[in-house]
Amino acid sequence: MPTASLVQIKKELKFLSEEDLFNLVIRLAKLKKDNKELLSYLLFEADNEHQYVEGVKKHLDEEFASLNPGVYYAKKGLRKILRNLKKQIKYSGKKETEVELLIYFCKKMKTSSIRFSSSTVLQNLYDNQIKSIEKAIGKLHEDLQFDFKMMMEEL
Repeated sequence: MPTASLVQIKKELKFLSEEDLFNLVIRLAKLKKDNKELLSYLLFEADNEHQYVEGVKKHLDEEFASLNPGVYYAKKGLRKILRNLKKQIKYSGKKETEVELLIYFCKKMKTSSIRFSSSTVLQNLYDNQIKSIEKAIGKLHEDLQFDFKMMMEEL
C-alpha cells in the first residue's frame, strides 16, 4: 500500500474534527518514542528555547560523566551521545540551537579524559562535528556568526 504524500495528508487533516485530530495525535504518540519526544518538545519546551538548550546541556554532562574512558567504549558511547544530541537538535530545528549544542559537545569531548587524538575514528568524529558547526554558522545572521566564531576559536 503506497504512503500518502504530505500534501494529501494536510488536505485530509483540514476536514477532521478537533476530537479526531486529538485521537490521531495520541495514537501517533503511542506508536513511537520519537513521536512522543517531538510532541513533548512542541508542547512544553518550544516556547522557551534557552531552557531547552540548558536541559540538553545538563543531560550531555550526565552522559559524559558516565562515559567509559577506554577508547573502544568511548567510541561507542560518543556515537550514542551524538546520535541522541542530533535527535534533540532536529526537534528544535533552529540553527542557533544546533550550533550552540554542537560547540558544547565538542568542548565536552575536548575536556574529557578520553584521548581522542590517539584514535582515528574519534578524531574524525570530532573533525566532522567542527565541519558541521562551520556549515551551520554560515547559515546564521552576521551578528550570531561573529559570536559563534568567537566560541569556535576555543575549539
